[in-house]
Amino acid sequence: MKRGLAWRLNSATVHVGRALRTGADPLGLAAEQRSAMGVVYFAGPIRMGALATAERVGAPAMTRTVAILERAGLVRRRTDGRDGRATLVEATKKGADLVRRGRDDRVRRIDAALRAMPAGARARLAAAAPELERLIEVLERSN
Repeated sequence: MKRGLAWRLNSATVHVGRALRTGADPLGLAAEQRSAMGVVYFAGPIRMGALATAERVGAPAMTRTVAILERAGLVRRRTDGRDGRATLVEATKKGADLVRRGRDDRVRRIDAALRAMPAGARARLAAAAPELERLIEVLERSN
C-alpha cells in the first residue's frame, strides 16, 4: 500500500492517541470503558442501545461495560420516562469529574507539547486544524 497522506494521518492519530492514553486513567478502566464513559458524558443520558451503536458493539458487550462503570460509581441506570421499557445511562458526578479531568489533562499535555515546538510549526498545525475537523466529520458521516 502506498504510504501517502492517509497512511501518515492514520499513523499520527494512532501515536497521538497512544501517547495521551499513557497514565491517563487512575481507575484502571480499559479503553472501551473510557470511550463509553465519554459517550455517556457528552451524549447522555443515553439509551443502552444507542450507546452500544455509538460504540459499535452489541448489547451484551455494552451491558457488561455499563455494569463495570456502574460498579465504579461512574454511571447510573434509570428508566426512560418516555418509555418505561427502555433504560437510560447517565454519568454520575464522579463519572463526569473523571471525564472532565481526563480531557483537561490531555489538553494540558498537548498544549505543553505544542509550546515545545517552533512557532512556525504551531502556526501550520493551527491552520490545518479546521481541515482535520472536516475530515472527522466526513469519516463520521461515512460510518
